[in-house]
Amino acid sequence: MIMASFRVKGVNLGGWLVTEGWIKPSLFDAIPNNHFLDGTSLQFKSVTTQKYLCAEFGGGTIIAADCAIASTWGQFRAKNEKEVTADVSDVYNWFDDNDPTVFSITINSKLDGEFQVTNGYGLDQASKEHWNSFIVEDDFKFIAKSGLNAVRIPVGWWTARDPYPPAPYVAGSLQVLDNAFLWAQKYGLKIILDLHATPGCQNSGAHSSARDGTIEWGKTNETIQQTLDVIDFLTARESLYGIELLNEPLVPGVDIETLVKYYKAGYEVVRKHCSRVYVILCSRLSFDVHDTHWAMELLSLANSLRRSVIDVHFYSYYYCVFRDMDTVQQNIDYIKTNRASQLDHIISNGPLAYVGEWSAKWFLKNSTKEEYQQFTKALLEVYEKATFGWTFWTYKIEEKYLEESEDLKPWCFKWMIQNGYINL
Repeated sequence: MIMASFRVKGVNLGGWLVTEGWIKPSLFDAIPNNHFLDGTSLQFKSVTTQKYLCAEFGGGTIIAADCAIASTWGQFRAKNEKEVTADVSDVYNWFDDNDPTVFSITINSKLDGEFQVTNGYGLDQASKEHWNSFIVEDDFKFIAKSGLNAVRIPVGWWTARDPYPPAPYVAGSLQVLDNAFLWAQKYGLKIILDLHATPGCQNSGAHSSARDGTIEWGKTNETIQQTLDVIDFLTARESLYGIELLNEPLVPGVDIETLVKYYKAGYEVVRKHCSRVYVILCSRLSFDVHDTHWAMELLSLANSLRRSVIDVHFYSYYYCVFRDMDTVQQNIDYIKTNRASQLDHIISNGPLAYVGEWSAKWFLKNSTKEEYQQFTKALLEVYEKATFGWTFWTYKIEEKYLEESEDLKPWCFKWMIQNGYINL
């Protein structure tokens, strides 16, 4: 069994250098028309025919106007921003319900990420005071006093272009990252850098700074080379403990051949700078399956790379298998059997195993404090067996919204530890 020099016991600084709207929603409050930002999914229903617009065959061909139900998979997007036309010769009254060109609009979903917040404000107003206030030196002090020894910091690809990042991103993230290294050193915390957002986006989520949910990363050599340049930039710094080459590449948008090729190249870029930095390979993410068995497809690669780590994200939420669990014990039993078995399989096959993201969020409603304590105790007992360690998602959520929503609290390490729901 391969062992790391010590086991990471840490927390993710989510929503800091890469915006996730649910962590700090107030960031979006002052954006005009913020319900219609990039990536907002809209449903158009004709008030006359009562039929929906949809992209036939999932997009890329024609837009149909005769869909009986609103499509959740057929997307259409503008190829350019120059011209939009409508095939209607004369419209006298847009509010006339007999006119088939009048549609009622329903917001189906939104993306609240870095692209939306910076593009929504525009370069002149997209100040990133959030970077200097959301996480500060006292937070690093609190993390260390809580018994943790590491932080995992999600970063975006535009940080490597600072102080002149491409639009719509704004300058300043590099200085904040430099501060994080100073604070981590002061309080004895290791830093793991996690490339959370890549050029073209490796998954469709807001946390990857997706513009509209499409995945372009890996489709061209240019996006891969740009990403390698970012890794080169990030790794060329002292006191870095580990670097995650990519966060949550999504199945099937990122194929395994492309991912392995990139991971091999990324590993060589890191080793050009340092022989001791751990290189972390995140397994592919899929919500179409009950479990994260995708980590197994990286076993052969990881075994061929010295000081490499396989990262699995073990959430007790999102996956269908947890929806049918009605008791605390069912959830605990699954963790102690299935999750433990998955970790053992990685470890027994050679590579270091890392639970890079997990939380106490589950599907059970009206859970008591004692039930959460039982659950987090079971989680820690299993995840502490990971040979590289674990990091909880996430450290902090905006307090105003924590007070308003019980559902957010199990995601927030600071709240959980302060209120005795997690005992380290």
